[in-house]
Amino acid sequence: MLLVLGPVAVALDWLGAAGKLTIFLVAAAALIPLAWVIGEATDNASYYTGPGIGGFLNATFGNAPELIIAIVAVSDGLTEVVRASLVGSVVGNLLLVLGFTLLLGQRGTIDRWSAAISLGMVALATLFVFVTSVPSFHGDPDRRSLAEFSLPIAVVLLLVRVSVMRYALRRQRALRETSDPTREAGWPLRVALAMLGAATVVTAFVTNSLVGSLQTFASSAHLSEFLVAVVIVAIVGNATEHGSAVLLARRGRVRLATEISLASSAQVAALLIPLVAVASWTIEPLALSFRPVELGALAVATALPALVLAHGRTTRLGGSILLSAYAGLVVAFYYSGNR
Repeated sequence: MLLVLGPVAVALDWLGAAGKLTIFLVAAAALIPLAWVIGEATDNASYYTGPGIGGFLNATFGNAPELIIAIVAVSDGLTEVVRASLVGSVVGNLLLVLGFTLLLGQRGTIDRWSAAISLGMVALATLFVFVTSVPSFHGDPDRRSLAEFSLPIAVVLLLVRVSVMRYALRRQRALRETSDPTREAGWPLRVALAMLGAATVVTAFVTNSLVGSLQTFASSAHLSEFLVAVVIVAIVGNATEHGSAVLLARRGRVRLATEISLASSAQVAALLIPLVAVASWTIEPLALSFRPVELGALAVATALPALVLAHGRTTRLGGSILLSAYAGLVVAFYYSGNR
């Protein structure tokens, strides 16, 4: 029944029947049941595709809110919100989502090769955006020359990500992964994919309403737009990954649960960030000029999961370490404020 919150949030926004603060809160709450639908659909689809491709499907459909948030924010001239929400999404997936997955889920093993590929892509993306960000440490971070400098680097990163993604998908198909033989099939594959698509469309509309009320929420809560974007908006945007990963981990589907957060972080870092930079030229050129605190957060979010998952097994201690690191970064974000 909570799924009605999505249409309600969109209707309130379109009809102007409620204040911006109310719309923000209703839209944020509406993403939670949508996360459940995407999690259920992914779990059922993975019965036919295997956990590797299942995690990829969840990352692809689950990252729709981040893409919509970025495009809408670019069109509204909220460049700081764009960059902060993308960084917050990567950090949230690798520290918050993965942390809760390890802490609350059952124990199990992971696909170390797949994890290495995902974390490697995040590390590569961090290196690329570091190169584009250094010139922005002085002067206007949104000057056109930085956007022009960012464009070819974004294109190269995009091409690398697409190439790696094609190779990873071929590997998953070659493995012919199957589900646990004791697990009964749920939804037919077509139904699962249709539910994924429908939930993603509704999520896009809800997310649009969420971004439109962000500034009002930040002002009412006496928080900087940067903090709201890098923490609150990122958490809301990652609601699908949060719900899906924890739900599956609790069911013992640990491999798929960890695949979701890792694949999603790689998708955002190496696909969405360069894609938004390229697409922004149809609206307003966006420079990949991230702040030092954002670059530091990306580095921490890449290194810690690599250490925690190095032995190929999930542990509650590892989850606690990741969650503690995320809490520390939130404090750093709070004191950073706006530029």
